[in-house]
Amino acid sequence: MGIKNNIAKFSTLLASRGARLVAVSKTHSVERIKEAYEAGQRIFGENKVQEMTEKQPQLPPDIEWHLIGHLQRNKVKYVAPFVALIHAVDSLRLLEEINKQGEKCGRIIPCLLQVYIASEETKFGMDADEVRALIASGLVEKLTHVRIDGLMGMASLTDNQSKVRTEFKSLKSLFDELNQRSLPPNVQMKELSMGMSSDYALALEEGSTLVRIGTAIFGERPPLPR
Repeated sequence: MGIKNNIAKFSTLLASRGARLVAVSKTHSVERIKEAYEAGQRIFGENKVQEMTEKQPQLPPDIEWHLIGHLQRNKVKYVAPFVALIHAVDSLRLLEEINKQGEKCGRIIPCLLQVYIASEETKFGMDADEVRALIASGLVEKLTHVRIDGLMGMASLTDNQSKVRTEFKSLKSLFDELNQRSLPPNVQMKELSMGMSSDYALALEEGSTLVRIGTAIFGERPPLPR
């Protein structure tokens, strides 16, 4: 199936479960993103700041750009003017830098807190206690140009479905727990970003609202230049 059919399939499936599709366009060309756009897709996810800032001016202005990869503080300024959602905020220091750059741009930047749920050393994120402590600290509400919209997590890359489900369940449990709390004015538990091409079905079953799918839409990524 082509990009158009893949977009239609996933958009319909996710909408039926109350979720939205983030089409992960990293390493794919502007032309292929245009094809997905013409099929009705408006949310695109990129891992790298440089790639996102190169593509953004070449594409329609109503695209919602989501930064889904690890973000270094010194690169926040490049995406601050236009990014629609930063998925992987893993520290107070990063939030403070996003706030600083949001103030410079005169906009409030929506973010998700990344929670470490996998059993892999390569994944970033805070643990559940760190998230609870950050939200309760009184520091987040002082960041007037940041809005926390929910949580994001990446499950282990494994064929063990029960392990992946358990990891997603733990994130949804934290999400639900925080939703029961009295949260700062600029914090809301609205979005739960979990699930990729390999595990989106489990993520949907466990309550994801944003599913990040690349390979199952665009096909295998082109090889990186040597």
